[in-house]
Amino acid sequence: MKISLRDATVADIPAITAIYRESVLNGIGTYELEPPTEAEMLARFETVTGQNYPYLVAVNASGNVVGYAYGSPFRTRPAYRYLVEDSIYVAADGRGLGVGSTLLDALMSRSAELGLRQMIAVIGGGNPASVALHEKAGFKHVGRMPASGFKFGQWVDTVLMQLELGEGATTLPAAEPKLRQP
Repeated sequence: MKISLRDATVADIPAITAIYRESVLNGIGTYELEPPTEAEMLARFETVTGQNYPYLVAVNASGNVVGYAYGSPFRTRPAYRYLVEDSIYVAADGRGLGVGSTLLDALMSRSAELGLRQMIAVIGGGNPASVALHEKAGFKHVGRMPASGFKFGQWVDTVLMQLELGEGATTLPAAEPKLRQP
């Protein structure tokens, strides 16, 4: 599938909401049980972009959004300011075609450009496709939280994976990340 990437815009919220809705209803990668509304997805988008974190969409040759990815704070305490959590969602008909890898590569690059030094993936349900995607990108397993979610009548594990961005922890940061405070 030939795709291009660009920054997400407010006009993409309906497509982003539809992709996420399918993931909520059919997957264990997110622990939400009810799909959020477009208004809620817009509020989340504005929170992420308002802090200057990257928010990207993958668009196919027909101009349709087939996936999206964004970075967000892992936690709000200031010592975590160099750590970014990634989120990647791909439309059902775009899975297995390289959309996720393309989004993740761009997200890692954009996050490093902002001065972020570590990226963490919090993978709901230990989703094998997501684990493989992150392993392929160089992420290392750093933890597993057994039975930390309950969805579709079953207990599911959460897998934590981490990747150093840029200089990682080999040097002290010369500047603060290029983010805005909420």
